[in-house]
Amino acid sequence: MSHLSSEVPVINLSLLSKGNKEELMKLDLACKEWGFFQAIKNASAEFFALPLEEKNNISMPPDDVQGYGHAYVVSEEQTLDWSDALMMLVYPSRFRKLRFWPTEPKGYKQTIETYSTEVKKVAVELLGSLSLIMGMEKGALLELHKELGQALRVNYYPPCRMPDSVLGISPHSDAGTITILMQEDDVVGLQILHRGGWVPVNPLPNSLVVNVGDIIEILSNGKYKKYRAQSCDKPQQNKVRYGDYLRQSMKMKHDGKDHTHMAKIESQ
Repeated sequence: MSHLSSEVPVINLSLLSKGNKEELMKLDLACKEWGFFQAIKNASAEFFALPLEEKNNISMPPDDVQGYGHAYVVSEEQTLDWSDALMMLVYPSRFRKLRFWPTEPKGYKQTIETYSTEVKKVAVELLGSLSLIMGMEKGALLELHKELGQALRVNYYPPCRMPDSVLGISPHSDAGTITILMQEDDVVGLQILHRGGWVPVNPLPNSLVVNVGDIIEILSNGKYKKYRAQSCDKPQQNKVRYGDYLRQSMKMKHDGKDHTHMAKIESQ
């Protein structure tokens, strides 16, 4: 089944913050039909360009999810995604392990701090709007979350000579509440599953991509669908993508939805 990438819903955050009813209806439809929408660089690229020996100074240990490397390696037989990752827990600040934060390039730590703070503001606005379209008071989801757990993951997709044989990231969903992504402006690799087909998500200037995670699907009793996504590599192109995960969400490595189906509450 073919789809146009322009079909991916675009939501105006400025109108959402003002409680615009039409924009709230668009958000409601986007969450029900897609679980995904777009909301109307960089030191990270410099970090991944560093020598491997230097990046390995903050490599991810087997018993942790923070640091540089391949996350979710569960066996020697596993087929790894064609990507490198840098993962950091950023909020609450007491969960930070600064030994895994890069010291090069200079100023990167401050960039991470500033970016994470600003994205947290966007997340608070989105949680307020999601509360409203779920029939609750605007602050309901924020109160439910108490402390907004937030992790930052930066994915790097190196060029591949056989792009049709690999995936940057395998098909997956996110276990948290929402995921906020920043894409490279000139590279299309992100795809989402919609009505049986994979839909490419074309980057929009000055926009973020927002994904509905398992928690929202559970809290809405299945009304709002978590997305399933994958990243496909393109030949001779370097890509960096940034993801901010609320509720310390971690990518689900396995396929399917059985765990969320089991967690649903039957309607009365």
